[in-house]
Amino acid sequence: MNRNHKLLLYGVIVVSMVMSIAWGASTASAFPGDKRDEECADLIAQAIAATPEGETADIPDDCLPDEGMSAIEVRAAEAVMRVSPLPDVNQVPYQEDVVWTRAYRRMIGHVVIYDAPNGNPIGELDAGYNYVTVISAQDGFIQINYGQWVAEEHITWADVSEFAGVEIVNQPKRPFAWMLAEAYPSRYPGGPQDKNAQMIERYALMNIYGVEYVDGWEWYLVGPNQWIQQIRVAKVQPTERPEGVSKDDWWVSVDLYEQTAVAYEGDKMVFATLISSGLPQWGTREGLYQIYDRFEATRMSGASGQTDFYFIEEVPYVMYYDGEIALHGTYWHDRFGYRQSHGCVNLSIMDSWWLFDWTSSEPDINVWVYVHSSGKYRTDLPSWARR
Repeated sequence: MNRNHKLLLYGVIVVSMVMSIAWGASTASAFPGDKRDEECADLIAQAIAATPEGETADIPDDCLPDEGMSAIEVRAAEAVMRVSPLPDVNQVPYQEDVVWTRAYRRMIGHVVIYDAPNGNPIGELDAGYNYVTVISAQDGFIQINYGQWVAEEHITWADVSEFAGVEIVNQPKRPFAWMLAEAYPSRYPGGPQDKNAQMIERYALMNIYGVEYVDGWEWYLVGPNQWIQQIRVAKVQPTERPEGVSKDDWWVSVDLYEQTAVAYEGDKMVFATLISSGLPQWGTREGLYQIYDRFEATRMSGASGQTDFYFIEEVPYVMYYDGEIALHGTYWHDRFGYRQSHGCVNLSIMDSWWLFDWTSSEPDINVWVYVHSSGKYRTDLPSWARR
C-alpha cells in the first residue's frame, strides 16, 4: 500500500493528488474502506499503464484518482473517535462582563447630532457603517458622547457575537475545525446530506480524523460515518514557525485561507480561533510583522464620502501591526470564518480580549504576527460558501 496515498493512523493526514474539477462537474463518490475503492485502484493502475507517456489517463467515471482510506485505517479512525470524540482543548468561556463593558449600538441613516435632547444641531454623520456606544437616554434622544445626542429612531442593536476560541494545553494530535455553514453530515464523501443524522450547527467544534478527495474537494471524516465538505468548515492545523521568529518568541499565525488565527509560544500552540480578514477589494496583506501599538479601545473610520463609509467608536482590544491594520475585537458582525473587513483582522470581543491579555505579558516588540494563506481561494463556489 502506497503510504503517500494513505491516512496515517491517529489522524495524520498525508495529502496526495488533488483533482482540478469545476464545481458540480462530476458525480464521483468515495467509499472509504469499501471494496469499491480497492477495485478502483486496480482499474486506475490499468488505465495509467495503458496510456502513452505525456497523455492523460482515462480514469473510469465512477473512480477517484486517490483510493483514499483503507479498511484498516477506517477501523483505526473509528477507534480513535471513541477515545477522542472532541478536540482536546479548553473552550474559552463567554464572559458577559468582558463583552459588554460598553453598550454597543448601530446608527441608521443620515444622522444629525445635537448638543442636548431637543437641543441645537452641532454636527452630522453620513449614512454608512456607523457604530457607537450609548451612555444614556432622555426624551427620545440617545447620548453617544459627552454633549452629543441623536434621535433614538437612528439607534438600533449591534450584532455582538458570543463566539470564543479555545486554549490549547496539549498539542493537537490531529487537525480540528469549526463548522461555518450548518449541515447534516454525509454518510460517505461526496454523498448527500443524511437527514436522519443530527444537524451540525455553526461554530460547532470537531476533530478531523481523515480526508478523502471528491471532485477536487476535500471531505473530512468528523465522526462515525460522518463526512463534511471542506467549504463548510474552517480548519486549524500547525503552521511552521516563519524565518525570523525565534523559538523563544511569541507570535500569532493568521491563515487567510482558512480564516483562523493560532497563537504560539515558540513552537507551542496555545490558542486558536476564527477571524474575519479583509474582503477581496481590501485584502489583508501577507507578511511578517510585529505588534507596535495597543489600545483597550479606540475609534476607527474611513472611506469618507464613499458608499462604504464607516465610523466605529470604541473598537475593543486593538493591536496594530501593519500601519493602520490591526488585530481587534468586533461588535458589529457575527460572521467569523468569512472575510468581512476593510483589511484588519476581526476577532470576537472574547478572542481579542484573550490575545490582548496574552500579548500584554510580553514586550510588544517580541510579539509577531505572521499573515499567510495555506491555500488559494476558488471562484467555483456556491454563493453561501464564498469566504
